[in-house]
Amino acid sequence: MMPEPCKIKELQGKTYRCYFELTLSVIGGKWKPIILYQLALENVMRFGELTRSIPEITQRMLTKQLRELETDGLIHREVYREVPPKVEYSLTPLGYTLIPILQHMRKWGVDYERHLGGADLFSDEGYESQEPPEILA
Repeated sequence: MMPEPCKIKELQGKTYRCYFELTLSVIGGKWKPIILYQLALENVMRFGELTRSIPEITQRMLTKQLRELETDGLIHREVYREVPPKVEYSLTPLGYTLIPILQHMRKWGVDYERHLGGADLFSDEGYESQEPPEILA
């Protein structure tokens, strides 16, 4: 017999049945994990640096994702009152707690690439190394 589905929870604008669903509502999608990982690698980044590090993302989408990550408490946005204005993004302590999960996801991707037969196909310069990068804390 199938177990009954969990009741719907609603908390601070988030609706979910299970914790997995809640987690995916915060970090799910194509860009959020990549943004979080880039910030973990670089520690502090400006908007333009993020745009260059993720060339396929549009400025509109990056802005949207950054706002959502900030609202959810995963990144900090620091605005410097100068001309021209300077804005920097960094992970919050809560954001850093996701980095081990993202590192495991990256490792899974390395292993899956090997499974697909790509073990030595992409070792030339310009491709991401299979070795994990150093995370700045």
